[in-house]
Amino acid sequence: QVQLVESGGGSVQAGGSLRLSCAVSTTHYGDYCMAWFRQAPGKEREGVAAIDTYGGETYADSVKGRFAISRDNAKNTLYLQMNSLKPEDTAMYHCAADRFRCKYTQVAGFLFRGQGTQVTVFS
Repeated sequence: QVQLVESGGGSVQAGGSLRLSCAVSTTHYGDYCMAWFRQAPGKEREGVAAIDTYGGETYADSVKGRFAISRDNAKNTLYLQMNSLKPEDTAMYHCAADRFRCKYTQVAGFLFRGQGTQVTVFS
């Protein structure tokens, strides 16, 4: 079983930045593809970014150029650096892990997911 705990959310003015973290409890963290997805009230879940076991990254068009996903395998931690935040980025952000799915478009099928951290962007 893999447990994921997100942190780093908060309220920020539009144009600001936040860095999310996801602590992953597993002895095989390096074997997992990792991803971030978000869900706002009344909206469908949206894959945001993913990173595979080799460090390859994929991003949704809505965040490309503003968000950056990274992983520290020595610390079993996933990150999401979010810059130039917009009010439409407001959502609950979750991290997810899977051994076989590695793209943000596949996030609905990721096996393990965290409870999320809230990001609110105000104008």
